[in-house]
Amino acid sequence: MKTVLTALVLFCSVALVQAAVVGKAVTYQAGDTHLKGYLAFDDTSTQPRPGVLVVHEWWGHNEYARQRARMLAALGYVALAVDMYGDGKTANHPKDAGAFSKAVAGNLPIAKQRFEAAMQLLKADPLTDKSRVAAIGYCFGGGIVLAMARAGEDLKGVVSFHGSLGTNSPAAKGMIKASVLVLTGAADPMANDAAVTQFKQEMAAAGAKFDVISYQGARHAFTNPEADKFAKEFNLPLAYDKQADIDSWQRMQVFLTQVFK
Repeated sequence: MKTVLTALVLFCSVALVQAAVVGKAVTYQAGDTHLKGYLAFDDTSTQPRPGVLVVHEWWGHNEYARQRARMLAALGYVALAVDMYGDGKTANHPKDAGAFSKAVAGNLPIAKQRFEAAMQLLKADPLTDKSRVAAIGYCFGGGIVLAMARAGEDLKGVVSFHGSLGTNSPAAKGMIKASVLVLTGAADPMANDAAVTQFKQEMAAAGAKFDVISYQGARHAFTNPEADKFAKEFNLPLAYDKQADIDSWQRMQVFLTQVFK
């Protein structure tokens, strides 16, 4: 009987913790583009807390981005999984994903407009401490948050997970306000050694506060458990790396704690 009661208490405790994180679909506008995001937060408190924008992979605003938003909410943040493509559209094939991502990443004014619309929505939420906002991004999203840092967006920090590092608009000296953390795979052909070196040189020349962590053997999309499936289905250089996934998430937590002090 004691074992049953203990199990019941544990079950109820877990249920309560899970119930504290609320996720809801939100809509917003950037120019003529209708955007569909996902807001996640812990509803056990009404106290304002830091906000974090989550920018999706090149597949679009999908369940993976929303899951990461919920994980951030469980850490005590208000998290908004943004929509950079419009209408919440997602891709099921690399050809479409490449076209969607290129249309945004290759057009900085459009990218800024959609990112800033999401940031305004996040700051408008009564649970968000407007003075403490950061952004994280995966793959395409990692490149986007770095582009926003280069453009001088008012962010406390940005974290890029296996994101693209190159740019046609390198940061001007003194332009970057955000602290920058790059978490990349040493075996990622989309962010090779030359790209990492060039990125470090750019950040140093810009006077940015930055750190780059490179995971030996890790390939592109190392944080996404579905990476192996995509790699096999589309013959892409992707691979999930559990150790790199766990370590990069822990480093992000330390980073956010520091930038939100």
